[in-house]
Amino acid sequence: MKETKIIKSETQIVPTKSGLPVISDDTSLERYIQSTLQFPILSKDQEYEYAVRFRENHDKFAAEQLISSHLRLVVSVAYNFKNYGLPVSELIASGNVGLMQALQKFEPEKGFRFSTYAMFWIKAEIYDYILNNWSMVKIGTGAVQKKIFFGLSRAKRTLGIIDNNLSDTDIKQLAHHLDVSESDIENMSVRIGARDLSLNRPARDDSDATDMLSNLSDNTDGIEYIIEEQEMRKIGRALLSKHLSELPERDREILVARRLSDPVLTLEQLSERYKISRERVRQIEERAYAKLRDAILQETNE
Repeated sequence: MKETKIIKSETQIVPTKSGLPVISDDTSLERYIQSTLQFPILSKDQEYEYAVRFRENHDKFAAEQLISSHLRLVVSVAYNFKNYGLPVSELIASGNVGLMQALQKFEPEKGFRFSTYAMFWIKAEIYDYILNNWSMVKIGTGAVQKKIFFGLSRAKRTLGIIDNNLSDTDIKQLAHHLDVSESDIENMSVRIGARDLSLNRPARDDSDATDMLSNLSDNTDGIEYIIEEQEMRKIGRALLSKHLSELPERDREILVARRLSDPVLTLEQLSERYKISRERVRQIEERAYAKLRDAILQETNE
C-alpha cells in the first residue's frame, strides 16, 4: 500500500504523495482520465466502512479509497461544464477540491451515499471557479444570478430560442421558465454577451494600427518620484520610531493605542486599563502627540 500523507486544515483535506493521479504538465488530460478509471467503484458497505473509519479515526487509507473511487465522478461533472470556455483540466481540479471538502464533512450515519453528498460540493466548487474566471468582471454573486448564468443556455435550447438578441417575447418566456424577473434575464444576457476585450488588440482594422493600450495616457508617477517617496517614508518611520521611544512608557502606549493602531482603542478601554478617567487619557494623548510632533519637526528643521 502506498504511503498517504494528508494535510488537514480548517476547510479541507489535501492528499499528497498518495499515488492518486493528478493533472500536471507531465500528464495529459487523457492519461489522467484513464488513470481515474483504474480505481474500483466501492460497494455501499465498503463506502460506509471507509467513511466511518475516516470520520472516527482519520484513517488515511480509508480517505484515499473514498477519494480515488470518486475521481471519475468529478471528471463526469466537469465535462458537463466544458462549454463555458475554461480548460476542462482546471474544472476537474476545482471539482477535486470539492470532493475533498465533501470527505471532510460527510456524515455516513445519515444513510446517504457519498457520491450523492459529494456531488453538491463538486458542483459548488466548479460553479465558483467558472464565475470567478469566466470574466474579469464578476458575473453573478447572488443565487438568482447564478441560476440564470448556468441555466440560460439550457432554457434557450428547451424553448427553441436560437438568436442571442432576445426579443421581449423571448425574455418573457425565459423569465417564466426560470422563475425569475424579466429584468434579471435581460441584464444577465447582456453581461454574458459582453466578453472581456484585450487592450492589446488593434485599435483599427488597418495594418498600421497600434494596439489600444498604446493609445492610453500614462498617468503613473515617474521612477524618480517613487524612489523619493519611498526614501521619505523610510526617514519618516525612523524619526517616528526614535522619538516614540523617548516618550514615557504610559504616554507612548496611549498614543500608539489612540493614533497608530488599527482598530483604535477607545478612551473608555484605556481608562479601564490604566485606572484613570477618560479625560485624563485624552490629556495624556494630546500631550504625547504634541511632544512627538515638536521633536520630529525640530529635527527635520535643523
